[in-house]
Amino acid sequence: MTGQTYAGRPSKLLRNLNAKIASIPMILVAVVIFLGGTIWTVVYSFTNSKLLPRLKFVGIEQYERLWAAPRWLISIENLAIYGFFTLVFSLVIGFVLAALMDQKIRFENTFRTIFLYPFALSFIVTGLVWQWLLNPEYGIQSVVRSLGWTSFTFDPLYNSEIVIYGVLIAGLWQGTGLVMCLLLAGLRGIDEDIWKASRVDGIPIWKTYLLIVIPMMRPVFITTLVIIASGIVRVYDLVVAQTSGGPGIASEVPAKYVYDYMFQAQNLGQGFAASTMMLITVAIVIIPWAYLEFGGKKRG
Repeated sequence: MTGQTYAGRPSKLLRNLNAKIASIPMILVAVVIFLGGTIWTVVYSFTNSKLLPRLKFVGIEQYERLWAAPRWLISIENLAIYGFFTLVFSLVIGFVLAALMDQKIRFENTFRTIFLYPFALSFIVTGLVWQWLLNPEYGIQSVVRSLGWTSFTFDPLYNSEIVIYGVLIAGLWQGTGLVMCLLLAGLRGIDEDIWKASRVDGIPIWKTYLLIVIPMMRPVFITTLVIIASGIVRVYDLVVAQTSGGPGIASEVPAKYVYDYMFQAQNLGQGFAASTMMLITVAIVIIPWAYLEFGGKKRG
């Protein structure tokens, strides 16, 4: 009886056969294009490729040049500043907005649309809009001065010391709405009985959020962090639209460095080395996330 039952069961290999066959093209694309392209980039980052790729290995010479280049060091510094403040402010502002929206306020759908609308715009459009708003001749500074505050100064895009914060403002304006929606979905998944129990026990609302709700939303926060971090690493078009890397090279970012060296300076080896460093940065973000999301579940 047992043998007949076992024989009647399909083997694991044949289960969901149609789905497995349908996934073959996607697997081939992932392996050949993404994985193959990644390996190809890493290999050629150790060569002296210029206009065209060529297998003339020079060891880590490209990486030595990369980390000796002031432009690359400035781009890394800008990415660190932009990334840190984007993570902190987008999470804080997004969570506060989500908590307010979770109070079942009137016209919630309207407000949610308003906050999410900037995310529907491309980074190019966002950059151009904020380039205009931060222009001292006809932007925010001009409007405030026309109201009587003639000494008011607000021109971050024209000050090399704080230009990256001007880019940060535009990035937060566009991305915070998405963070708000993700965290709002997490808040709506919290059982209503938890709120009732906290009110019965007389626990302040801020303690309920801090000690109960936020720990329960851990998976949502991790996913949101990964989405924000991946956008930080590849930030490019926002900088190009707002400042083109200026004044001088004060607002350079790694993605722009890669593009300029590969397509303008015609130095593929240097561009490949820079893109490999960006790949390592992405891996540093993705691997811990994958471990937290799937490793813990597997052990459980």
